[in-house]
Amino acid sequence: MEKGGEVIKLIGTHSSPFVLRVKIALNLKNVPFEFLIEYLPYKKTQLLLDSNPVHKKVPVLLHDGRAICESLIILEYIDETWASCGAPILPSDPYDRAIARFWAAYIDEKLFPPFRAILTTEGEEQKAKVGEVVAALEMLEEGFGKCNKGGKFFGGQTIGLVDLVLGSLVSWMSVMDGLAETQLLDPNKIPMLAAWAEDFCEVPAVKEVLPEIAKLVEVGKGIQARERAAAAAASSASVTAIGDPTVSS
Repeated sequence: MEKGGEVIKLIGTHSSPFVLRVKIALNLKNVPFEFLIEYLPYKKTQLLLDSNPVHKKVPVLLHDGRAICESLIILEYIDETWASCGAPILPSDPYDRAIARFWAAYIDEKLFPPFRAILTTEGEEQKAKVGEVVAALEMLEEGFGKCNKGGKFFGGQTIGLVDLVLGSLVSWMSVMDGLAETQLLDPNKIPMLAAWAEDFCEVPAVKEVLPEIAKLVEVGKGIQARERAAAAAASSASVTAIGDPTVSS
């Protein structure tokens, strides 16, 4: 798609939260884009491999043929490139900007790993991962109270960087709730975040690109099946190796 002669394309998948945060940011900035779908993990197009030869992952933003990779970097690029379009994603104040980057990194580094692990674990191990996610959300509840400046979002009255990063996980939280029989956004434990999530999902720029929960459930089941098959194969290989006299200890 073009905006003022510019050609903007986004390489991604419908289910990736990292892609979703970029979609929402482009919508908030009223930047039209062409969505180029990757069918991961089964196949990676040559365009993706050429555009992101280092990590070979989505999302990738193509702006007039130039590739920008890694979602957090893309969000800042969008904010700076289309600064005059819509509300800013990052605060203008250096301290507030640093705090927003801190919480965005916290979500990706501390919340997302155990969050994804809920999909691939069972029983007590899964409960432990749920506990890690809940602890991270409780920390974010405190952070929200300090960052929102009385507004509905981490960015105040408008959606900002932290909202995009955490908000991209909200649909998947419903999937995890069903899989682990829990309620991650429990209004009795984290009332501000629970209300925030409802407000976030009602913003038109967000609502029109949110993935369908039913489709995410199917994606989740596929991830579970692949992970369990890989674990079973690894276990089988280990047993075979232990019983193989040609394998040294």
